Amino acid sequence: MKILVTGAYGQLGRELHKVLEEKHPGITTYTDADTLDITDRKSLSTFLERGDFTHIINCAAFTAVDKAENDQALCYRINSEAVQNIASVAADLGTKVLHISTDYVFDGKSYCPYRESDKVNPLSVYGNSKRKGEILLLSMYPDAIIIRTGWLYSPHGNNFVKTMLRLGKERKEIGVVCDQIGTPTSARDLAEAITAVLFSRQWIPGIYHFSNEGACSWYDFAGMVFRLSNNDKCLLKPLHSDDYPTVATRPHYSVLDKSLIKKTYNITIPFWVDSLEKCLESLNAEVKTDEQKLS
Repeated sequence: MKILVTGAYGQLGRELHKVLEEKHPGITTYTDADTLDITDRKSLSTFLERGDFTHIINCAAFTAVDKAENDQALCYRINSEAVQNIASVAADLGTKVLHISTDYVFDGKSYCPYRESDKVNPLSVYGNSKRKGEILLLSMYPDAIIIRTGWLYSPHGNNFVKTMLRLGKERKEIGVVCDQIGTPTSARDLAEAITAVLFSRQWIPGIYHFSNEGACSWYDFAGMVFRLSNNDKCLLKPLHSDDYPTVATRPHYSVLDKSLIKKTYNITIPFWVDSLEKCLESLNAEVKTDEQKLS
């Protein structure tokens, strides 16, 4: 097996690097925009042919949801057209594709966890671009696997957890939306699940959902970050979405039903609070290491 991971500098890409090198070292190549332009079909085709890859994990994505509303061309180029390139080249070479998508393909009007078969109706440019990528991939290469996820965080890059930790130290009061419900997802747990799928003895194409177990609002999420990091100095205030307008419309409810991936690949998924605690422990360890280097 020879694996290519695109978008390797992102949150999921970095966690995949850790997991794959721990469990299956030396068989994966990690690329990002500076080493492989997946929006250029010719470059992608040459790279894949030379590498003789058996699998592609596509983590590359334009994920700036609000920015996408004003930069639609770039968003669609990365989230749709690049996926079309991957589908076309991979189909020609017989390379298996595992692609990451999003809970934002749903409109959030449900009150039950979304199943893979539920109707999609994205509300934003970001959601629409990711849905178009799904359609292109499965229509051109039905043997592909798509994993939808949401509310991703990790010790790396910019994410909600790290933003709350920073603002909690800088401010005396923070307002956080309380009427948008979803599930925080540890990039480490998603990386573990992807690895389990890849190295299972079966490849069953189609769409799967993955997030951590449980559900909460962004307000609840922030409150747990404060609680687990022992921050009792910053006041957390609940806001309604109308009180905190954003450029892009978010789904009010985007909890995912994970039954299919758990049953198909025998995956056990941790509760979101437990995974958040592990992430914060990892961040604390990094801070202590940096302090020791400076002392």
